[in-house]
Amino acid sequence: MASVHVVRPVAPRTQADRVVVPDVARGFAIFAMLVAHAVPLLPQVPGAVRFLERQLNDVASPLFACVMGMATAIVLAKTRLDPHGVRAVIVQNVIRGCILVVLGVWLQTWGSWIAIILSFLGIVLAIGTPLLLLPTKALVAVIAVVVVAGAPLNAFVTGVVEPTMALPGSLGATFLDWVFLNPHYRVTNLLPWFVDGAVGVRIGFSSRRLAWSMLMRAALAWGGDLLIRRRWSVERGPSGSYLDTLHDTGLVLGALAVIMLLATVRADAPARFIRDVFVPFRAIGTVALSLYVLQVAIVAWLAKSGTLALGENNYAAWILIVLAVPGAGILWWRFVGKGPIEWVIGFLSGRYRVSRSPRPERSSTPA
Repeated sequence: MASVHVVRPVAPRTQADRVVVPDVARGFAIFAMLVAHAVPLLPQVPGAVRFLERQLNDVASPLFACVMGMATAIVLAKTRLDPHGVRAVIVQNVIRGCILVVLGVWLQTWGSWIAIILSFLGIVLAIGTPLLLLPTKALVAVIAVVVVAGAPLNAFVTGVVEPTMALPGSLGATFLDWVFLNPHYRVTNLLPWFVDGAVGVRIGFSSRRLAWSMLMRAALAWGGDLLIRRRWSVERGPSGSYLDTLHDTGLVLGALAVIMLLATVRADAPARFIRDVFVPFRAIGTVALSLYVLQVAIVAWLAKSGTLALGENNYAAWILIVLAVPGAGILWWRFVGKGPIEWVIGFLSGRYRVSRSPRPERSSTPA
């Protein structure tokens, strides 16, 4: 294999070619997930806080899928002149996707109150990576088709298949749940975000004009969802519905636009401050999968210990998930480097190779 698609794992902070926007966006997405998964620990909060928690909960999964598409597009761009390298990346991502599916199924058995997203992202990664070989206009068409057809297709499959599921635990039923039926996540509404992230990489992250345009579209989409629901008294519906997609569009575009605007600030003093603020997000973004597994373990432990039994605010448990988990990620990133789960998946998929340091030759001259 060519070295461009088989690499020696090194600490993310030492990688000079890392792109700021995806790393920060991934860090924000995993932080949003941590806040969302800690919501049951603070049942008594003001309405404004609950509203903010809902927005963070809603932005986390589509933003994560979007950043996954960005990362895949960046890796494929490095292999664009090597057909063997492109095929290797596709195979590696299919293997990574399968590992994420298995890991997600395993985490689901741990007994946490979290709706595990990893299996959905694994399928999206395996399906979406080959799609990224298409030209940009074709990718935009894929986004449009899946967004337009996704909601009615989900409804059709739900109405036709779900009542006839004799074996809800079967592999076929589980796959249908992941793709079309699940109320929390569906491949049909995560795949467009994966492809959209790849399109964003091709367009570039350095245009302030593009960022302002995205911010305006974000406001229109988020406000449009709110206006439609209040004007016609309709519910947003399940994941993948048109209003859910409109709402997610506002949140994801808004988050990316703000990150892009901050990343393109050129004045020395503000730029230095922004780089410092970005550091913790870049840190937890590069070990996001390991942090995800860690917080599932902690939440499962809290669930089994009866933390929610009293129905009162548990600030210590909230701090453990929302602050201590990312704090551990930052320390790991700083002093160790590559996240342990990221390393294992990279090794098993063939993305990383471990090179042994040559042993020093013994001197023939006595000391």
